[in-house]
Amino acid sequence: MMKLTPSPTAILDSLCKEFLSANVSAILYLMNYEQYGRSTASAQYFLQLAGYLGIPVIAWNADNSGLERRASQSSLQLQLAPSLEHQTAAMLSILERYKWHQFSVVTSQIAGHDDFIQAVRERISDMQDTFKFTILSAILVTEPHDLLELVNSESRVMLLYSTREEAIHILTAARDYKITGENYVWVVTQSVIENLQTPSQFPVGMLGVHFDTSSESLLSEITTAVKVYSYGVEDFINDPSNVNLSLNSQLSCEGAGESRWSTGDLFFKYLKNVSVEGDHGKPNVEFTQDGVLKAAELKIMNLRPGVSRQLVWEEIGVWKSWEKEGLDIKDIVWPGNTHTPPQGVPEKFYLKITFLEEPPYINLAPPDPVTGKCLVDRGVHCRVAKDSDMVEMDIQSAQKNESFYQCCSGFCIDLLQKFSEEIGFTYELVRVEDGKWGTLENGKWNGLIADLVNRKTDMVMTSLMINSEREAVVDFTVPYMETGIAIVVAKRTGIISPTAFLEPFDTASWMLVGIFAIHAATIMILLFEWASPSGFDMKKNPSTNHRFSFCRTYWLVWAVLFQAAVHIDSPRGFTARFMTNVWALFAVVFLAIYTANLAAFMITREEFHEFSGVDDHRLAKPFSHKPMFKFGTIPWSHTDSTLARYFKEMHSYMKAFNKSSVADGIEAVVTGEMDAFIYDGTVLDYLVAQDEDCRLLTVGSWYAMTGYGLAFSRNSKYLQMFNKRLLDYRDNGDLERLRRYWMTGTCKPGKEVQKSSDPLALEQFLSAFLLLMMGILLAAVFLLLEHLYFKYIRQHLAKSDDGGRCAIFSLSVGKSLTFRGAVYEAQDILRHHRCKDPICDTHLWKVKHELDMAKIRIRQLEKDLEAHGIKPTQTKYASSYS
Repeated sequence: MMKLTPSPTAILDSLCKEFLSANVSAILYLMNYEQYGRSTASAQYFLQLAGYLGIPVIAWNADNSGLERRASQSSLQLQLAPSLEHQTAAMLSILERYKWHQFSVVTSQIAGHDDFIQAVRERISDMQDTFKFTILSAILVTEPHDLLELVNSESRVMLLYSTREEAIHILTAARDYKITGENYVWVVTQSVIENLQTPSQFPVGMLGVHFDTSSESLLSEITTAVKVYSYGVEDFINDPSNVNLSLNSQLSCEGAGESRWSTGDLFFKYLKNVSVEGDHGKPNVEFTQDGVLKAAELKIMNLRPGVSRQLVWEEIGVWKSWEKEGLDIKDIVWPGNTHTPPQGVPEKFYLKITFLEEPPYINLAPPDPVTGKCLVDRGVHCRVAKDSDMVEMDIQSAQKNESFYQCCSGFCIDLLQKFSEEIGFTYELVRVEDGKWGTLENGKWNGLIADLVNRKTDMVMTSLMINSEREAVVDFTVPYMETGIAIVVAKRTGIISPTAFLEPFDTASWMLVGIFAIHAATIMILLFEWASPSGFDMKKNPSTNHRFSFCRTYWLVWAVLFQAAVHIDSPRGFTARFMTNVWALFAVVFLAIYTANLAAFMITREEFHEFSGVDDHRLAKPFSHKPMFKFGTIPWSHTDSTLARYFKEMHSYMKAFNKSSVADGIEAVVTGEMDAFIYDGTVLDYLVAQDEDCRLLTVGSWYAMTGYGLAFSRNSKYLQMFNKRLLDYRDNGDLERLRRYWMTGTCKPGKEVQKSSDPLALEQFLSAFLLLMMGILLAAVFLLLEHLYFKYIRQHLAKSDDGGRCAIFSLSVGKSLTFRGAVYEAQDILRHHRCKDPICDTHLWKVKHELDMAKIRIRQLEKDLEAHGIKPTQTKYASSYS
């Protein structure tokens, strides 16, 4: 036997003198005293020492719930009393019975308070497939004002874990804060109930869990403990592998021998594997691997008026851990002496909510003119008329008039309805009267922020951006979506560049082909033809019937390069012909590469102003660019105030282009009235996605990143409950699902690809016509040069070309310098042209006759010259005429 609250020295002396000296193999530790505090600490210390020594302990102590699990994990302890986990399971069964999904946990600094919270969380996790709980808050009470968190929360059900003395102070403070009335349920643990004595500070209707700690129960548990020990010893001895092991600990406090009994861990395994027959109707006494009792039974207690009207703890049911439906409860006296259970959630309250429309967060649409109702996809009624216009107005009639009421839908409305269902409140949506978002105007707030500052509304819900100025006067929730300041521009369909046909190759490639390849091929073909025996055979003058020259070689090279179907003169030499084929192969490869790349450069390109962001110098310094860009935003918005603060020159310039609404700004960009529109990034992204023609896009990086939040007046009691819900929606993906639903649009990348297959317009193929026009003009220049040649140059060139060398460069030039060329030309005309009527034949005969007479006269003159001893210099030409 030990004292109830022994000192550490007394505990140590008792272990050394009474237990170790007797070579005990296990310790039976049973106590029905429930004075949590020093006695619990003493029990904790005793059990830890036994664990360090390696001696198993079979315990049953009424203050078991006050033992810290983390400190006793190393102990070899079998606990016959219901554990803290059993108590939390029973308490949550009560909550499940009455459909109380949300609650708060309140603890003092009692030993094991962290273990209690952890046990609650683990039990909730185990039950999540059958019943979902939400812990609204977990409060450690050290001072009365710590309970203020409960005052401003949705909590109506509290689980209390503390000592009875601490519970008196906690519940006294709770009564002062008015959180113990008929709408509040307090469910307490064994440590609060203790010996069933009832302090006057405890409110009527409290519920609790309890197990019997009477002397009779203690005697019964002693019998059970002895059975557990004897069964364990029997199993240990009957195991042949333990024949050489002794159940004598043989430990000493004198420093001799081992400091820990090595066989104790093995013996503990036999103890925790025993199965002792239970009482009638109860399962056998068995333990988990942690030494915790598997099956436990707890009493459900209710604090109610007794016979003398004094509040007493009365048993109203039991909870049995081994049964699926383990909770059995009779009639309960609920808080406030009522006989109906509280709802477990706050009663519905009313909120006036102010908004300002902005797709896709809040869209406005007229209600049904007959019924005045909003269709399912059009959301809920929202008032757009001023308060003064609603005086003596019948609501039902007003809801049919779109000048008084509209239908609000969108991201924020879906979120608001979710809040309303889960928090439990009614609301009225009212449009802000001045239609402004809320900025400082002449030192005073306007718009939505002004309504909150002046407490004309309870909450603002729309796409309201959070900034430091607004946060200084109102309270924001955590952001429900990130955003920033972005720029939207319009895409313009550009025309193909006049030089698009040159763009498949860069300048160096064109220079290489035009200057080197063409000239090199021309020179080499002509050189090989000149050197070939079947060609010029290295003579200065070509043979009469050999129609080849430098210019005709150029013509050949160009014709082969562009695969032109024109008449060309081919070289006679094999080497020159081979070189011509090599050039043809080069032309095939060149044209294949050119054609393949040309398609890419002939595609219509979309042009747009590619700004880097709001801080782009063309916007930030608008006067530095000529012509100046036209851009604007919405006055008295977050974007407007941000630009006014950080870009004063830009803000002053853009005032002339500002628009009253986002729709007007977008329309101005589409029509070309403005080059860009600056506003909230998510709103612009949505409008870009909604553009069916995909004419819009946002450019550059977002500036001044922030978020959208719900706004409340300063120190609003509703802030925390909305914050809690928003965090839950973010974690479970509800916010992301709403974002995906509302932020999608019809403008898809695939649609743009489809548009690219449309036929090319004339302006898109203008470069080809420009190329043809340039060719015509160049041909006209060549015609002018030809006339200049025949009129001014030929006669001078004929005097110097006495050997016909010009024919090597160009046969046409050579022929133009001699009479023989003219004769050849005439013969060619006669050979290839036939008259189709008698008149033509007559003229042709006359010309032939004159030609014959001219030939006779020429021969006569030649003979006369020879008779006088003069040899005509042109005889060689005359001889060729015949």
